[in-house]
Amino acid sequence: MAELEDPNVMQNLITFLSCLIQKVAESNDVNAGVEPQKISVFHGLTRPTISIQTYLHRIYKYANCSPSCFVVAYVYLDRFAQRQPSLPLDSFNVHRLLITSVMVAAKFMDDMYYNNAYYAKVGGISTAEMNFLEMDFLFGLGFHLNVNPKTFHNYYSYLQREMMVALQPPPPPPTAPESSMSGGLARSAATLRLHLCFNDEESATSHPKEQLAV
Repeated sequence: MAELEDPNVMQNLITFLSCLIQKVAESNDVNAGVEPQKISVFHGLTRPTISIQTYLHRIYKYANCSPSCFVVAYVYLDRFAQRQPSLPLDSFNVHRLLITSVMVAAKFMDDMYYNNAYYAKVGGISTAEMNFLEMDFLFGLGFHLNVNPKTFHNYYSYLQREMMVALQPPPPPPTAPESSMSGGLARSAATLRLHLCFNDEESATSHPKEQLAV
C-alpha cells in the first residue's frame, strides 16, 4: 500500500487505530465484572498513565518498522482476541499487547528489525518481560502469523472507511420527533462497526466475525 508511506496518512491511521482500540478496551473494562476473564503476563497491576494514543504514536516514532506492520499488528490483535476469548483486550493489558503485536509484526514482515531489548525500551518494560510477552503472544496466536494480501487489504480498507466516516463533519441535529430513534440507530451503528470485522483467509464462510472480542 503506497499510501501508507505518506506520513500524514500514517499519523491519521495511528490516531484512529488508537481510538478504536481504546473504545474496545473501555468496553471490556465495563464487562470485566460480568464475563469470566483470566490474568496473564500482559496484565499490569495498575492502568498505565500513558494514553493508548500517545503510546501507539511513541511506538510508531521509535520502532522504525515498515508502515504495513501496524495493519498486520491490528490483524494479530484481532486473531489473538478471537483465539483467547477469556483474555479480552482491556486497560490493564492493552499497552503490552500493542508493543508485542507490533514487534512480532516487524519480525515477520521486515527484512531488518530491532531486537527485543530495543522494543522493551520503546515499550517501557524490561527485556525479560518483553521475551515472555512475545512467547505468550505467539502461543496465543497459535503461531498463525501469515497475513495474505486479501486479508491485509480487507483490514486496511476497513480502517480507511472508518477513518473517512470519523473525519466527516457531524450531520445537523435531528428534529425532536426523530431524535430518540436516530440516536439509537447511531449508537447501534457505532457498536456494529466496533464489533464486526472481515473474515481471515482460513475462514470457511463469508460472515463477519467479532472484532477484538468486545
